[in-house]
Amino acid sequence: MSVKKSNALDVTILDREFRVACPDDEKAELLEAVGYLDKKMREIRNAGKIASTERIAIMAALNIAHELLTTKLGGGFDMGDYKRRMQSMQTTIEEALADQNKLF
Repeated sequence: MSVKKSNALDVTILDREFRVACPDDEKAELLEAVGYLDKKMREIRNAGKIASTERIAIMAALNIAHELLTTKLGGGFDMGDYKRRMQSMQTTIEEALADQNKLF
């Protein structure tokens, strides 16, 4: 069993500061998620139809959930399967390159 060390990370979403716990090795992904959420919330706010931050957050969450489910179930592909296949291909390439290095 591995133990991930978590650190507090300060992020800004829609001009509000939040402190979140994040394992060191997931910091980049968290910052990417924060950026994506902030972008979605700003798009909703800038459309001018919703003023409440709480409602903006709920609408952004619904939009992101819809995107995920559409990609996973509907007209797209299963992201988990895609990542597994990419990892398998990467492993195969690394093994082939290692074999090539032995020739030189």
